[in-house]
Amino acid sequence: MKKSPNHKIYEDSISHWPEDDRPREKLLKYGSEHLSDAELLAILLRVGVTGMSAVDLARFILKETGGLRALENWDPEELYKIHGLSVAKVSQLKAAIALGQRILSEKKRELGSVYSPQEVFEFIHPQLRDLKREVFKAIFLNAKNQILEIHTMSRGTLTASLVPFRDIFSLANRHASTNVVCVHNHPSGSPEPSREDVRTTRALVIAGEALQIPLLDHLIVGENAYYSFSESGQIDAFRREFNQTLERL
Repeated sequence: MKKSPNHKIYEDSISHWPEDDRPREKLLKYGSEHLSDAELLAILLRVGVTGMSAVDLARFILKETGGLRALENWDPEELYKIHGLSVAKVSQLKAAIALGQRILSEKKRELGSVYSPQEVFEFIHPQLRDLKREVFKAIFLNAKNQILEIHTMSRGTLTASLVPFRDIFSLANRHASTNVVCVHNHPSGSPEPSREDVRTTRALVIAGEALQIPLLDHLIVGENAYYSFSESGQIDAFRREFNQTLERL
């Protein structure tokens, strides 16, 4: 779609919103995880155009380009054709994307690789040892066991019903991860697994096998020790159980 010849700035729309709904204030108060892609993009755009707030314009851009991942691959010449995108706005978008790529590249180099439960424990233990409630994290690895990303998936007492299985494997796909390691802490200091921990691990293994994104391990982190479902042989046992079930179908 071509830019409108009447390309006036529509400045006052978002400023009239309740403060907690304004993207910039929302970002500073609650953090980026509470903003949609369109809201984050609107902060970069700063203002909209006639008849569109910055958020409306951001939604329109994402719809036209096919989303954030697709937006990254659009050339400036293509972006100029989208209603509301000036040279300045395209430059801002391209600069933000480039910065994000560089941060991700540096982060990946810092994260390194893990090849054993002990290495996972040494890496993650400082983040979990002093927490007063359970935190469940997913570590996404590539085929070379390099850490691609780490996400906190849930907080609070771990139960199979509260672990966001769909989100874990959706994120694995997004990061092109070939393996997943899950980790959670026991604030009591003892890493011994509960029955619920075992049930959760079994469900994770089955989901991973079904989606062909294997769960390599599930670690429970205690005060100064860990429990590995892989080292205990339970990951392999759950995997065999899944494969035997498939063979009987």
